[in-house]
Amino acid sequence: MAGRSVRWGIVGPGRIAEALVGDFRYVPDAEVVAVGSRSTDRAEAFAAKHGIERAYGSYRELIADPDVDVLYIATPHPQHRAIGVEAARAGKSLLVEKAFTATLAGAQTLVDAVRDHQVFAMEAMWTRFQPAVVKTRELLADGAIGNVRSVQADLGVVRAFDPSDRVFGFELGGGAILDLGVYLVSFAQMVLGTPTSVSAHGLLEPSGVDAEASLLVSFPEGRTATLMCSLHSPMPGHARIFGSSGWIDVLPRFHHPRSIVLRRHGAEPERFELPPQGVGYAHELIEVTELVMAGKTQSTIMPLDDTLAVQRVLDLALRELGIRFTDATALDVS
Repeated sequence: MAGRSVRWGIVGPGRIAEALVGDFRYVPDAEVVAVGSRSTDRAEAFAAKHGIERAYGSYRELIADPDVDVLYIATPHPQHRAIGVEAARAGKSLLVEKAFTATLAGAQTLVDAVRDHQVFAMEAMWTRFQPAVVKTRELLADGAIGNVRSVQADLGVVRAFDPSDRVFGFELGGGAILDLGVYLVSFAQMVLGTPTSVSAHGLLEPSGVDAEASLLVSFPEGRTATLMCSLHSPMPGHARIFGSSGWIDVLPRFHHPRSIVLRRHGAEPERFELPPQGVGYAHELIEVTELVMAGKTQSTIMPLDDTLAVQRVLDLALRELGIRFTDATALDVS
């Protein structure tokens, strides 16, 4: 891909895509050249607003565009698998919004597809690329708090129940766990490794999705994570990592933080101010762009095996609450 920029297409011009697209100004060697939606009007409006040259009224047309190298998939969770599989078959690299899919089976199918077709794919877990989180990982690797034992984290919002809102829609994979809990589980998995089990308790909405949930996640060597998410509680969004000789506070909101505090036993706290570039999406966009240019098929910071480990916990937690989502089939990709 030497000599030209990496060309991106946006699949699903919704709220998250609207927030992300402006951060491309901070990404060298990348340009957004196309957008696709099930609505031609929405695609054209998004393209006009952001100076994108091509707008498509179907996902298939965007996937078929030979001038697009990478697709950013920002549709509701149940559509990710079908769109991603079709795109992988077409040789497109992928950045797939979190949660990666609506089900563990869907995630495995999509991972198998990108591996079979040897294309790049990564879950869009922007948290792992935030400068403050990168610093946190460096401190942990250096043994700043000794042997890491546990994680506590919460993430909540206040939303009135609205059956027409995607976040409350069962068919659209709504609920607190897939929208908010994915951040919590991914953060814990990043710190503690692959989980061994999960216990979940929560409350359901009238639509059948989860309104809130508390998860106790177990890891090897007796390590644990206590995680809470809610659509109806103004939780601070604080994460704390405990070790044998101290702890690290990732200050609210932990999934895109600006500050962390290292508290070593018997020493004064050390505060690190590390704001993101732009809104905060630039860091993951730079990662994907650079790796695609280098011919890589996955990120070492957000590898596909980590995505599958997180999706497994989400799937088990939802099942404990009696929730069984389904992923759309290829025939639903229009």
